Amino acid sequence: MTKHAPIPDVQGSPDGRRIAITRVGVRDVRVPLVVEAAADRWVHTVARAEMSVSLAHDRKGTHMSRFIDLLHRTRSVSLEGMQALHVRMLDLLSAEAGTIALEFPFFLEKAAPVSGVTSLLDYDVTWEIDGGHDDGKIQVEVTVPVTSLCPCSREISSYGAHNQRSHIVIDALYDPARAFTVEDLIMTAENAASCPLWATLKRADEKYVTERAYDNAKFVEDIVRDVALVLDGDDRIQRYRVFSENFESIHNHSACALIERDKR
Repeated sequence: MTKHAPIPDVQGSPDGRRIAITRVGVRDVRVPLVVEAAADRWVHTVARAEMSVSLAHDRKGTHMSRFIDLLHRTRSVSLEGMQALHVRMLDLLSAEAGTIALEFPFFLEKAAPVSGVTSLLDYDVTWEIDGGHDDGKIQVEVTVPVTSLCPCSREISSYGAHNQRSHIVIDALYDPARAFTVEDLIMTAENAASCPLWATLKRADEKYVTERAYDNAKFVEDIVRDVALVLDGDDRIQRYRVFSENFESIHNHSACALIERDKR
């Protein structure tokens, strides 16, 4: 039997430039995942993952294949489970600190408001954890598509009012001791809009959403303030960022507004 010489660990070799790297890793990795939606309810999705770690000044490189191996071994994850996944990554890469970000479509079954017909609506969600072994902070971001109707247009027009599809983005700090769900953030956003969206609507439903939006006109400023009022009163949310963008139907530009708050 032919004996082969040991394969050198080039990444683990020393580096003499004495410059530490803040983060090094992989991004844009797609993996199938089952994510926790709420207690005892899980949702299948495909996530786009990014994983990176700090690199000491005296090490030449990190072992990229270990990120991929860890991702492919991760079949399911919850928000609370992000902490354990983060620690496993740091241990596997012998790193002091690191970041994991998982972006995925989150599908929620919704019943139309009048007909009750059910369909799936997708929301863009990001779970991110950053920090060291004992101080990793989890951020939850959800993008919620809604309808907004202009109060000014309704007030000055003899009939009708311009409306448009809008995105409400909520980014909140997650504390496992005061847990909330993705669905909690979705509900907060939809309740602040002129009207929520549904994937499938019958004629009676279309009448309902048209009239509800008209009766519930909102500027982009109204939307972010109404979301902020709810988040300010929620003890589970200690830090947040709410952003709303209206894709204007009578302009070739968007209207947007942002509120950031740290209640700690």
